[in-house]
Amino acid sequence: MKRILFLLIVLFATGMVSAQQREASITVVGDAVHDFGGIKESGGSASHTFSLLNNGELPLVITRVIASCGCTQPEWTKEPIAPGKTGEVKVTYDPTGRPGPFTKTISVYSNGKTGNYVLTIKGDVKP
Repeated sequence: MKRILFLLIVLFATGMVSAQQREASITVVGDAVHDFGGIKESGGSASHTFSLLNNGELPLVITRVIASCGCTQPEWTKEPIAPGKTGEVKVTYDPTGRPGPFTKTISVYSNGKTGNYVLTIKGDVKP
């Protein structure tokens, strides 16, 4: 009886460990840093779209995306991203009244990584 109970406990523990190994995983397709180069202040907003790949085994859910500055507005895929598929984070930077070099970070929170995944945009605003 003790052996059967021991075997059941071992099988249950093994099942729990393998279930915990299945997860969603977030990766940027291409670079996690985008350089706009020189942009004109009078030219209006500049945008870039980052592609995010779910290379895990479970659906990836982007729960929130936070920009380091109010001059940067993120938009992202709200639906779960299936394993092997991609979603997007579009970042729009408003250069109005901000001449000079800039570097802004965008934190992507999801079920695919503990903490956040950081994307970066940079450039130089020409008056």
